[in-house]
Amino acid sequence: MRSMTLPRLLASFLLVPAALTTAAEQPARDARKIYAEFCASCHGANMEGGSAPSLVSGQWRYGGDDAALSTSIRNGRPQNGMPGFGATVSEKEIRGLVVFINEQAGQASSRRTPAPSPSADTVATGKLHSFRVETVVSGLREPYAIAFQPDGLVLITEKRGTLRVVEKGVLRPEPVSGLPAVDSGGQGGLFDVVLHPDFARNGWIYLAFSDQLKTEPNRGAVMTTLIRGRLKGNTWTDQQIIFRAPEETFRHGGNHFGGRLAFDKNNFLFFSIGERGNQVDAQNLTLPNGKIHRLHDDGRVPVDNPFLKTPGAIPSIWSYGHRNPQGLRFHPVTGELWEHEHGPRGGDELNIIQRGLNYGWPLATFGMNYNGTPITDVTARPDIQPPITYWLPSIAPCGLAIYTGDRFPKWKNQLFVSSLAAQELRRLEVKDGKVIDQEIIFKGLGRLRDVANGPDGLLYVLLQDRVARLAPAAE
Repeated sequence: MRSMTLPRLLASFLLVPAALTTAAEQPARDARKIYAEFCASCHGANMEGGSAPSLVSGQWRYGGDDAALSTSIRNGRPQNGMPGFGATVSEKEIRGLVVFINEQAGQASSRRTPAPSPSADTVATGKLHSFRVETVVSGLREPYAIAFQPDGLVLITEKRGTLRVVEKGVLRPEPVSGLPAVDSGGQGGLFDVVLHPDFARNGWIYLAFSDQLKTEPNRGAVMTTLIRGRLKGNTWTDQQIIFRAPEETFRHGGNHFGGRLAFDKNNFLFFSIGERGNQVDAQNLTLPNGKIHRLHDDGRVPVDNPFLKTPGAIPSIWSYGHRNPQGLRFHPVTGELWEHEHGPRGGDELNIIQRGLNYGWPLATFGMNYNGTPITDVTARPDIQPPITYWLPSIAPCGLAIYTGDRFPKWKNQLFVSSLAAQELRRLEVKDGKVIDQEIIFKGLGRLRDVANGPDGLLYVLLQDRVARLAPAAE
């Protein structure tokens, strides 16, 4: 939005008096419609330029970051014939326009630089390593998470509520029996599977799933529940409930369950619960949803949890203000707890989780509503922990690994993020708490729900109907 023809310029100023009396009273408008009304005549219907420059070329005269774009929209660039729209468009709507422009620019950039989409018999070349994608397990239905036992068995959860076992490279024909009922409607299902750090001695396996109340005639309220048990043959046994929220806090609807688990070096168990589609719940410490939680391995509440003495607070809460966290891993070197979560339309976040902090949802966000209307014009506040980075357009991150193997030495200790909507596996290089490089390792092979380190030093990814691994091209 950097220049404007004279007729459009005059028309925009004629609109200002009416807008001054009504903009604050009217509900926020769809960013796409605002763009079409005020911007498209100069910058083009697809933002590819016209009488004013392209907004999706990646080239900016006055800067393309959020602050510069907001300033251009609000105050204009009079020296280039562009008026300011601060009196016509509210601050929330300006934020929506910035999200919309960034979204379209990101999609255009993705089209200009396609990522590898390797088939089984081809080699893909990345920035640091070349690799092949090998299928290791097929015949699955929406695999969600994977865990490798020290005895060679591999456990795989499926969203539909089944736990599968791979033995000597072969998928057992029948799912594990004896699991509790799982509500797999919407985004619900059987989520993460994690072994106890001392699994070789105690045999404990931890699962997260969407747990539905059976007290209502139709579909009951649902919340994420954690259990542990042992595998004997192909049967789930010795089950114990590790966390089950008070039933009055269960929520209807099929969105935003979180469901990721991670143990730290002291055997504390951290887990995520999404805000279940109820935005304001993420800020309410008396509710479990929209939070990262911390417990002992047997479900006891640690005495040093941050809100243990807060009246009415759920005592397991470790951090809050989360939307839908579906990536949770401890860094093997720094010990930091890394997390990623789905934003709304734009604004997926990567965070380092710290004790007692507020991560902002929905008070601050880099995204907007799915219908194109803004949520808020706030992206930062002094009392809110900002993300390490965010993605716009959304990639829908689901699954996080920090590579610990030796087969790809230049990837050591770097972050890998799998995604649903973008169908990408991304590599993130972090230095001093900042992402200094991102690479799309591959895309276009389908939705990816998880990425994990294997005992063979390779990276494993969970696709729609199979498990594959990345192997060095030279092998």
